[in-house]
Parts: sequence; structure tokens; C-alpha cells
Amino acid sequence: MGAFILPLVILYFFIDRKKAFHLGFYGFNVHVWFHYSDTAGVYNGLWTYPYQINTIIPVSFSLDASLIPVSFMLLYQWTINHHKNYYLYATTLCLFFAFIFKPLLTGIGFFQLHEWATYGYLFVFYLGVILLSKWITNLFLYFEKQN
Repeated sequence: MGAFILPLVILYFFIDRKKAFHLGFYGFNVHVWFHYSDTAGVYNGLWTYPYQINTIIPVSFSLDASLIPVSFMLLYQWTINHHKNYYLYATTLCLFFAFIFKPLLTGIGFFQLHEWATYGYLFVFYLGVILLSKWITNLFLYFEKQN
């Protein structure tokens, strides 16, 4: 439950309110694409989450709806505000989630890899999510500037 509530509280205090819609749109993209890829992994038997907040959704609601999107939103905000390379820092965060955070969850029994899935595949899923989310956000920002 803490992995769901705490990131949202942190976001409330640290989001750049002048860019809240922009950051929220990006975060929603991360949430949606991460949820889709996570659901595909669960339904295809690649991984499971033995403990969940919500028993209706077979994925980790805390990760899909809060921890992952908020982490990437705050990183995205930081890269925009400090003129840093989004792709470099987002890839680093993907590496952290795939090769440090998920193995930690596995170690404490909150995540299980199955069949041929590896942490490398998780990294590729994370990369796909952050790239797609950034490109869709950029497309909508382009549309906004055209008007």
C-alpha cells in the first residue's frame, strides 16, 4: 500500500505546477503503456505478482499506477527543468528498475519471473514504455504549438 500512496504524496509536493498538464499527460502515457506491457507479461505467463492491492487486476497496481509513472514523471520534469538528456537518464532509471528493483522484489517474494523471461526482457519493456511515452507526448506538444 505504501508503494501506491507514498509516490502520489511525493508527486503532490514536488510536481512543477506550471507544467502539471504536460507532466501528467506524460505520466498517464507511462502508466498506460506500462500497464499494457505488464498485463501482457502476466497473461503470457512471463511473470506474476503473488501479492496485490487489487485482486481484480492481475498486475501490481502499486507499480503500474503509482510508483513507476511517478518516478518517470519526476525524472522527466527534472530533465526538462535542467536541460538534461531525457533518453540517457530515463534509460538509467530503466536499468535500475529492471536490474535492481525487480530482482529486489523477486528476493522478497513480490515478483516472480517464469519460463524464458529475464530481467533483460524487462529492461526492453521499460525502454519501450519510456520511448513510446516520450514520443507521444512530443507529438501532442507539437500539435499544441501548431495551433
